[in-house]
Amino acid sequence: MRININGNIQEFKGKKITAEELITKLNLNGKRFAIEKNGEIISKNYLNGIYFNDGDKIEIIGAVGGG
Repeated sequence: MRININGNIQEFKGKKITAEELITKLNLNGKRFAIEKNGEIISKNYLNGIYFNDGDKIEIIGAVGGG
């Protein structure tokens, strides 16, 4: 399966992957971020129920603090 993550094509085994599995694979657990699938923002409360499929376009934006 191939999905576009922030403009880069990445390949994963299988036909689909949950948003939660993707976050784990990208080492984003415990970090602050927003995630969008094909133009729609995904609530962090539903990461385990959202599946990414071949050809999906994913945008992940990390929160940056400072002052």
